[in-house]
Amino acid sequence: MQTMTMKREIGRDDVLSMAEYAKVRKDRRAAITEIKKHRRMEVGPFATFYFESYDTMWHQVHEMLFIEKGGEEQIPDELRAYNPLIPNGRELVATVMFEIDDEVRRAAVLGRLGGVEETLTLRFADEEVKGLPEEDVDRTTAAGKASSVQFVHFPFTPAQIDKFQTPGTQVILGIGHENYAHMAVMPEAVRAALAEDFD
Repeated sequence: MQTMTMKREIGRDDVLSMAEYAKVRKDRRAAITEIKKHRRMEVGPFATFYFESYDTMWHQVHEMLFIEKGGEEQIPDELRAYNPLIPNGRELVATVMFEIDDEVRRAAVLGRLGGVEETLTLRFADEEVKGLPEEDVDRTTAAGKASSVQFVHFPFTPAQIDKFQTPGTQVILGIGHENYAHMAVMPEAVRAALAEDFD
């Protein structure tokens, strides 16, 4: 099972009560762990791309509500935060995390990565899809420090979707920042899973 649903937006009716969610939480977490296995890619030593879907965002909304216990008042905020990260059928959407355990080293690395969110690309079959940062907030400070978490949309044309969905297509995920220039070849299992995000 790759995805549980192909919906494009989480509505209020899709949100379980926390009592209901508590009953299914263990099974849902196990299912989402399986889904995420083929939606994750490391690029370079610190960056990990987590490609989002309705299911990953449904899970995230419920986990936030379960942990923070904000009740009904919290629901609209969570839907506003996470619905934009559900692919619309013509794009891929990724949460990109720069994961560095050591606090001093993390600050030093991020301090040199301002604008990194503007340098993300997918290359395949003579095509290049450039990542567009989520416009909720500026992810680079005025001092040039990058956030450790970035949200990026990769918009596709219909022709690009066809090429990406072709089995065996080699896809290269890249970061082109002068202080973090790395790329990685997407495993076929990941390409196949992400190909299902398109209409």
